[in-house]
Amino acid sequence: MINQTLYHLLVLLILVGAVLPAGRAAAQQDQPSGPVYIVQEGDTLWEIAARFRVTVDELLQANQISDANQLAVGNQLIIPGLEGVQGVLTTQQLGYGDNLRSLTRRLKVSPEILSRLNRVISPSELYAGSTLILPEATRAISTTQRLLLAPGQSLLELAALQGVNPWSVLGENNIHSGWEALPGDVLQVAGRQVIEGEAESPGGMPGVIRQVTLKPGTPRQGKVAVIGVQSPGEVDLKGQFLEHELYFFPGANGEYTALQGVHALTEPGLYPLDLQITLPDGTPFSFTQYLRVGAVDYPYDEPLTVNPTTIDPAVTKPEDAQWAALTSPATPERFWNGVFAIPSPFSAQFCLDTGECWSSRYGNRRSYNGSPYNSFHTGLDVVGQEGTEIFAAAPGVVVFAGPLTVRGNATIIDHGWGVYSAYMHQSEILVEQGDRVEAGDLIGRVGATGRVEGPHLHWEVWAGGVQVDPLDWLSEEFP
Repeated sequence: MINQTLYHLLVLLILVGAVLPAGRAAAQQDQPSGPVYIVQEGDTLWEIAARFRVTVDELLQANQISDANQLAVGNQLIIPGLEGVQGVLTTQQLGYGDNLRSLTRRLKVSPEILSRLNRVISPSELYAGSTLILPEATRAISTTQRLLLAPGQSLLELAALQGVNPWSVLGENNIHSGWEALPGDVLQVAGRQVIEGEAESPGGMPGVIRQVTLKPGTPRQGKVAVIGVQSPGEVDLKGQFLEHELYFFPGANGEYTALQGVHALTEPGLYPLDLQITLPDGTPFSFTQYLRVGAVDYPYDEPLTVNPTTIDPAVTKPEDAQWAALTSPATPERFWNGVFAIPSPFSAQFCLDTGECWSSRYGNRRSYNGSPYNSFHTGLDVVGQEGTEIFAAAPGVVVFAGPLTVRGNATIIDHGWGVYSAYMHQSEILVEQGDRVEAGDLIGRVGATGRVEGPHLHWEVWAGGVQVDPLDWLSEEFP
């Protein structure tokens, strides 16, 4: 009887032992073996792979997917290559004003995790506009104050002046000792109330800088970069981008704006945007972050044959220097508002709809008299016969009106804030230096003077000392 009971007990244990491992394995299979992304409406496998910097094949293999088109909203996709990291991941674009230190403090993520998630080797890789991979729980706007540790100031003194607990400052910023905080460091302190609708703030900059905007997010060859800084206090702003001085002008609601053109021959890649800020209390602060400059696919014109004198460096270099000097000052008064008008008898809308008003566009790569294609068309060639009227594109002040060798009879109008328009190859100039003009005023007539193959108006728009695409100014409002 006892032997029979032991026998049944032994059989039962064997059966339980056989079942338990299978059940435990099944439970483990339900758990992702790495960080996951939850598929959202409109996602594709190719887009997800690009955002997380993996290949489609790696995603397919990690998730045992046989058909890349079988992707449903709510699916959990394991992101390969991040072993040891768990949780739900998301992506967001990095704005100007954050660096590795500010991100780890504001998002409460260790530098090691943030670097691993984003495969960051150098802090310069965190350029504005780059896609950042983050644990989903850290996406919320941080309700913190951002305090600048001024030169000669200790962390204890800063905490006393702000009425906060110095130990909480250490904890909020993952600092083990007050000596670790250096002058110029921006510290996060809990307590500031988030304003409804407020955009995510630049965590690496003092709290008086509420927002930094870049339009477009990726500056491109031949286009205008509009850099905006929003501050409730009066600040002094200076900066540099693409080796040009930035000029910031105040507007409504604490907005400061700088317009900077990107040269059409700028090599695509990363370039630093430097800001120097004097805070309301006189404390200086500087911040540098890289922006990516994108390419534009400008076409190549047929080779041109012109008067050799007009391409002689002995002639072109002094004239180019004179032209650049005339268009480099940034007048504080802004004369224009809204879009520019086409400087010809045609309507801007007709020209934009049909493209029949110009014979050559801005940015086209050019060869003169058999030279390499190492130059570009600096403006828009507007069609017209000898004597066709030329009108001012926007309000402004005439700063040049006279004859030149390459540009022929030319006029430059200052529209303020570093923005200029120029009108070349005229048969007749009808304004003088110092004249104040309004949009649509008659300023000259089409001709064939200077470096030309026939009568037309060469029209340029400058921003920040650089020629930019005039077509943009016919359809977009700047800033």
